[in-house]
Amino acid sequence: MGFWSFLTGSGKDVAKDEASAAPKEDALIKEIKDVGLDTTGLDIKVEGDKVKIAGKAVSPEVKEKIILAAGNVKGVAAVEAEDHDDPAPVFYTVKKGDTLSAIAKETLGSANKYQAIFEANKPMLTHPDKIYPGQVLRIPQPEGKAV
Repeated sequence: MGFWSFLTGSGKDVAKDEASAAPKEDALIKEIKDVGLDTTGLDIKVEGDKVKIAGKAVSPEVKEKIILAAGNVKGVAAVEAEDHDDPAPVFYTVKKGDTLSAIAKETLGSANKYQAIFEANKPMLTHPDKIYPGQVLRIPQPEGKAV
């Protein structure tokens, strides 16, 4: 079981539960599907400010993107997901002043690898310069690399 924390005050604003600041479950699932992610095989539940993802995703990459799409919604503090022996994802929380190039240099060893981070976060990212503090990004790992 993987557990990831997110900043509740940042991210996309979707329809909220009237009793809390957390997103409505149907609005969260719609947001995930609207960015083009396939939720086949997954059961996605909102419990307070936590999102629980159960089941087997179509691929580890899609699962990681769904974790990010859910976690980068305003009002979500954490995402918990079954691991099914998938490799552990590597995520990075954007800080004020960060650029994809700086993040690539820090996490992948070369600023020139920013495009790999951008590609790994599509369709949630639409432009390499449109990141914000508190946003969590997926850092792609070379094939076969243990994390």
